[in-house]
Amino acid sequence: MVGLLPQTNAAAQAEVLGDAWDYRGRAAARSTTGRWGAAAMILVAELNERLTTLGIAVNLVTYLTATMHVGNAEAANVVTNFMGTSFMLCLLGGFVADSFLGRYLTIAIFTAIQASGVTILTISTAAPGLRPPACAAEGGPLSSTCTRASGAQLGVLYLALYLTALGTGGLKSSVSGFGSDQFDETDRGEKSQMMRFFNWFFFFISLGSLLAVTVLVYVQDNLGRPYGYGACAAAIALGLVVFLAGTRRYRFKKLAGSPLTQIAAVVVAAWRKRKLQLPADTSMLFDIDVSKVAAAEGASTKKSKLKDRIPHTKQFRFLDHAAINSNPSGEQTKWQLATLTDVEEVKTVARMLPIWATTIMFWTVYAQMTTFSVSQATTMDRHIGSSFEIPAGSLTVFFVGSILLTVPIYDRIVVPVARRLSGNPHGLTPLQRIGIGLVLSILAMSSAALIEVKRLRVARDSGVPEGTPVPMTVFWLIPQFLFVGSGEAFTYIGQLDFFLRECPKGMKTMSTGLFLSTLSLGFFVSSALVTVVHKITGDRRPWIADDLNKGELYKFYWLLAGVCLANLVVYLFAARWYKYKAGRPGADGSVNGVEMADAEPCLH
Repeated sequence: MVGLLPQTNAAAQAEVLGDAWDYRGRAAARSTTGRWGAAAMILVAELNERLTTLGIAVNLVTYLTATMHVGNAEAANVVTNFMGTSFMLCLLGGFVADSFLGRYLTIAIFTAIQASGVTILTISTAAPGLRPPACAAEGGPLSSTCTRASGAQLGVLYLALYLTALGTGGLKSSVSGFGSDQFDETDRGEKSQMMRFFNWFFFFISLGSLLAVTVLVYVQDNLGRPYGYGACAAAIALGLVVFLAGTRRYRFKKLAGSPLTQIAAVVVAAWRKRKLQLPADTSMLFDIDVSKVAAAEGASTKKSKLKDRIPHTKQFRFLDHAAINSNPSGEQTKWQLATLTDVEEVKTVARMLPIWATTIMFWTVYAQMTTFSVSQATTMDRHIGSSFEIPAGSLTVFFVGSILLTVPIYDRIVVPVARRLSGNPHGLTPLQRIGIGLVLSILAMSSAALIEVKRLRVARDSGVPEGTPVPMTVFWLIPQFLFVGSGEAFTYIGQLDFFLRECPKGMKTMSTGLFLSTLSLGFFVSSALVTVVHKITGDRRPWIADDLNKGELYKFYWLLAGVCLANLVVYLFAARWYKYKAGRPGADGSVNGVEMADAEPCLH
């Protein structure tokens, strides 16, 4: 009960937090809740989630083609749709967490859903009746003697995958935010620890990725899928147990409400009053009462959570109609009247949309690393020495290694050089980072196309029969993995910085949703392109054949390179048009001196 009593001195204020509660609903005690004791539990949960999700996705295409006997194009679409749905459901998870359940319950419930999905997946790989019979001894996995999985067998598989995707989306939407909730931003020491938490968060994600593409893929290929996916199920269940074990130490925050509701309310209010005349003097528009904000700040020693006024801008003037107070004497809901500050926050999001749209193609290229690049690897010589054979899915270790190598190179070499050349204290702006990532995606697809041309030439000159590896080392594929990995290091961090810092202070979930939706849509665009290309070319000379040696996959890679080049041109125009908000360094490194809003990253 002590935490509920009024605070009478500085020492007492330091003991409990005014904006956080413990698991019993009492004001959270600083000494017994939060900080690293709680954050460590959350990091373990995220490590196991990453291990599980990537452990399924990175090697799924080989299971679909070799065991379920579906074609390469269909297998690639299953993987990209699974990953795309996982990221798209982050929007649902964020909405549920902000509006109804809170982050803790959202993580717990959706982790349990993910565990159930992976358990069904494990059962489907172990039960003989849930997969088709093996191919005849004289045929390879793509021969005519293979029986394709039935609708019921595929239905169970899809049920498992999309339950897993649902759980992943809900967990991923809240885990980084709940981790940051364990540190008090008003305390200098804890705020510093929160920044270290995000560094460790990225480290645990990378560690989970590394274990997934090495250990789990090896287990799947050499011991069997039931053991590999069973390990995934055990890992996510263990993560849930560890997460729940930290309940007594967690700090809980009040539900913030979803920014999607704010955007919808502004649009609806503007549409309702679209026929009203906008006042010539923008001060006549309804806005935050500055005196109430000042009074709230004066009554508290903590950093105010209330919004500050945002200066009016002339873009998207239609939305200003939402701030016209047509009934000053009556009570109006947010669906009838919005503050000008709310309107300007929605305008800020609208200004970011061209950048958002032109970053989607990078993740379309990224999707190829877990689909066709893995399919290429299955047709090549993967031996190291005479006995050890690299699993096809483990080639992505070069992708993960490229990310981990690029980050320190950027910090130690690129930033100092760029700082001297541009005068920007941060080296490169977020939009410049994204631009470099988009260039690297073009190089990746160009490299992939050229290597595929060489692979086909070797296959045809050697006359290898179907199902026999091409006498060409799989290490020829390393450049495309390295280009995409380095591109992700630039694009991902650039997007993270851009969306988190440029989004309005009160719309953290929206910034996370915008960011993760580019990943989701990138996977869906890949699925759409594969479907269209396969439908157009499948009856004549298929680009994406079930036997890659009889296809022309390099043309698909060149198509992606061309689309990425056109996208880069559009991106450059969008980036030049975009103006950073006050307080952000622009291309010239200048800063207006406005304090930047604190934000939390949500890493995939």
